[in-house]
Amino acid sequence: MTLSQAFDTQCETVRVELGDRSYDIVIGADVLTEAGARIAPLLKRPKVAILTESRVAGLHLNALQVSLKAAGIESTALELAPGEATKGWAGLQQAVEWLLEQKVERDDIVVAFGGGVIGDLAGFAAAILRRGVRFVQIPTSLLAQVDSSVGGKTGINSPQGKNLIGAFHQPHLVLADTALLGTLTERDFLAGYGEVVKYGLLGDAAFFDWMEREGPRLAAGDMAARARAVRRSCEMKAEIVARDEQERGDRALLNLGHTFGHALEAATGYSDRLLHGEGVAVGCVLAFELSSRLGLCPQEAPGRVAAHLTMMGMKVRLGDIDGALPDADGLIALMGQDKKVQDGQITFILARAIGEAFVARDVDLSVVRDLLTEELAAR
Repeated sequence: MTLSQAFDTQCETVRVELGDRSYDIVIGADVLTEAGARIAPLLKRPKVAILTESRVAGLHLNALQVSLKAAGIESTALELAPGEATKGWAGLQQAVEWLLEQKVERDDIVVAFGGGVIGDLAGFAAAILRRGVRFVQIPTSLLAQVDSSVGGKTGINSPQGKNLIGAFHQPHLVLADTALLGTLTERDFLAGYGEVVKYGLLGDAAFFDWMEREGPRLAAGDMAARARAVRRSCEMKAEIVARDEQERGDRALLNLGHTFGHALEAATGYSDRLLHGEGVAVGCVLAFELSSRLGLCPQEAPGRVAAHLTMMGMKVRLGDIDGALPDADGLIALMGQDKKVQDGQITFILARAIGEAFVARDVDLSVVRDLLTEELAAR
């Protein structure tokens, strides 16, 4: 009997194979009720420290702590402010100092309970606390469940760019409760869907075909469709991370849409003007448009990507972003701060077709400039 079979909840498990640092991603509705029992075998002493944010805490913290208590585990929690602005130096200092006040030891577990901001911040805090303590991811947003909670990338933002300060620090367990997605706002859910679409576009055309058919049902709350979207996304990410944990090669493919998206996030001040997944969605359309202009992919591919995202009610173009944006050169300068820059060259993830992405480091920036200039003029 596997560990998953020992629990009542119907769930699926995706394994991230990293040798002695391998771990499970447990996916299913109401997995949160079993969090205590699933975390207990990892503990040296029955105590955890939870890093969360106020919106998530108001909705779900009591359920998590009840589950932990039922398994005989004491818990304390720090509620941080919601939003991308928390993922900076001040938020990191607050989290680390609090963990030290809780006397968290190297063999203890820190629980990251929230969306991508909390997962990244808590994971980085765990990575640097006492030179590394263990942590468990319990992602509560679609974006976090399909992407940021898996793979060990942790970090914070800088005024110079997104995720420029951080460390690779793998979790010991990921618990993705798909029932929690029902409490997301429509905008937050669709922002996460931008990351789901990315997986189909980068390496699984059949998955993108499925999203074109089932996307509206998934957005409407169909639990089976949501579970399939989370599972397939996690499977794809786990496979890539197992091949290239520290992004020396294939893992860069996971940044499809992110070179443009991160620059747009920086341009909008990491504010509610543009959520991360919205930036990724706009970035994916721009990446396919750039690929088409460079003669790399069929001309109809960018239109197909944009049509699906439009049908889902998502941001697709620069004109969908409220407020002023830098000019084309300003956006390119922000791309130049991306963590994937190598030898001064901006790394782009381009595509030969839907489901066939590749890493490109010799892109003619004049084509990028023309594309952005046209997009900005159309706002």
